[in-house]
Amino acid sequence: MSPASFPFFPPYINRNMKQFRNIILCTLALLAVLPLLATSKSQSGPSESERRKAQYIFLEAERQKQNGNPEAFFDLTRYAHAVDPTNTAIAYYYGYCLLSMHDVSKDEFQDGVKYMRQHIDAHPGDYYESILYSDANLAIDQVQEALRVLKQLAALNPGKPEILIREADAYNRLNDYRSAIAVYDSLESTEGRSVQLTARKVQAYQALNDTIGALREMHSLLSTAPKNAEFNIAMASMLQKFGQNDSALYYLDRAQQYEPDNGNTYLAKAQYYNTIGDSVNFDKQIYQALISKDLDVESKESVLANYARHLLITRDSSERVSNLFNVLLEQHPHEPTIRGLYSEYLVAKQDYKGAAEQVSYQLDMDPTDADAWHRLMIIDMMDEDYPAAIKAAHRALELNPDSIDLYRYIAPAYYEMKQYDKAIETYDAAIAKCDTNDIETLSDLTGGKGDVYYAMGDTLKAFDAYEQSLKINPGNSGILNNYAYFLAECGRELDKAESMSAKAVNANPQNSTFIDTYAWVFYKKKDYDMALFYIKSAIDNDDSGNADLYQHYGAILYATGKVDEAVEQWKKALEMKPDKQLEDLLNREINDKKYYEK
Repeated sequence: MSPASFPFFPPYINRNMKQFRNIILCTLALLAVLPLLATSKSQSGPSESERRKAQYIFLEAERQKQNGNPEAFFDLTRYAHAVDPTNTAIAYYYGYCLLSMHDVSKDEFQDGVKYMRQHIDAHPGDYYESILYSDANLAIDQVQEALRVLKQLAALNPGKPEILIREADAYNRLNDYRSAIAVYDSLESTEGRSVQLTARKVQAYQALNDTIGALREMHSLLSTAPKNAEFNIAMASMLQKFGQNDSALYYLDRAQQYEPDNGNTYLAKAQYYNTIGDSVNFDKQIYQALISKDLDVESKESVLANYARHLLITRDSSERVSNLFNVLLEQHPHEPTIRGLYSEYLVAKQDYKGAAEQVSYQLDMDPTDADAWHRLMIIDMMDEDYPAAIKAAHRALELNPDSIDLYRYIAPAYYEMKQYDKAIETYDAAIAKCDTNDIETLSDLTGGKGDVYYAMGDTLKAFDAYEQSLKINPGNSGILNNYAYFLAECGRELDKAESMSAKAVNANPQNSTFIDTYAWVFYKKKDYDMALFYIKSAIDNDDSGNADLYQHYGAILYATGKVDEAVEQWKKALEMKPDKQLEDLLNREINDKKYYEK
């Protein structure tokens, strides 16, 4: 049973198993295979020649692994184990392979752990193998076995931090928090006090509902360095968890007093004020953190990103974030990532010109940044500056000549500019570059040509393009929707349009555009009850203020004789500031209806 790729783990293994996979990769890099090739001292078993043969096979397996051929490594290791099952080193790696296999059964996984144990029991002093074996047992909740090996290894390697941390974690898994604390104490005796280690001890005390013990531990840490800002911040954080906000603020003040240039003290206090809902002091602390000289740029960017996200969620319309970005840019004017972050914030605020300006600054610093050119193109598209978008896209294509996504933006830009021939050329160029197995993209590109042909008034080519697109990918909801809508507009094959629109809606039941098309097909079929039902559903699902929906709603209402209600909906559509073509249509409809009433 060869693995599909290497290493993988079976699907039934829980989240811990995924963590174990990463540990395996790191640990195996440290393993020296050759010293492990000692065979067991069994009095019976394979002949000497078979033992040598197994070793040669395993050496070849290791060579294959080094050459990036994991399947050969597995097959040869399995073969070597079959030749000499007494060689515990080979058994260990055979077990490791079983743990790493894709779609391995639970029994096979257990066998893998069993084979690894053969070597560990024979060679308890093998450090990295024992660590990996214990991690495997922890991953499958065989905690007692993992703890047995870790205690054995700790006795042979006194004071090793990575062993003791695992041992304490095993005790925690067994809810034996007192033993975990004892191990942490042992670790402190060799490694010294630290916030990270104290935090682990505090968690253990909290698990025991021992608040006094947790507080005693933090006070003990702080007593070793009363003026250490990190220790004071840690104390404040714990006190805040216990609801002692006044005491927490006292230690935060101390942290700033002892280390006034430490930006982390301002971040900690900002978090404190955010927790208690004091936005004024929160802003002040964020500002101080950003102007702090000893806080690294990455931390400042993270702070500002979180702050900006918070204000966007609360729909804050002030200039607080922009002012803070300006402060940061004064400090680091040549940091392109800050410009990129600022542009993302401005896009969220729908300030597309400002966002494009920031990306342009970013590109001045690094004109070869293809991603930045791509972002600039998208921002220009959002701002409806299509010539600028095309210019940016072509620059991005120089850096990414095989990027199909760029073509997918360029063609719609030409479409919006009514340069239909160039739009078709762009789609054709993209189709020529597209992987023939990428049916979703090929279908989208072919269907895109249909949209262009329809805008050109060539319905024959448009519908032929849609047919080709759906032949490539029959489930393409976007093409099903567009094809159905344009058939309805032409009053052709309305039953077919209804069928296609239904498929699109069923696949996307909350897509207001698709539901609107479905309503419009029923309107064209003069089934006004169904049309009204679905147009109301489309509006209920719309969160973008789409004026087309209200124009359609008005038309359906008017068809049922509800003239006043129709005019009301068309007026709503006008308030949404539609494009010029729809605006003219709405004005004609409103005026015609008023004239009709007279």
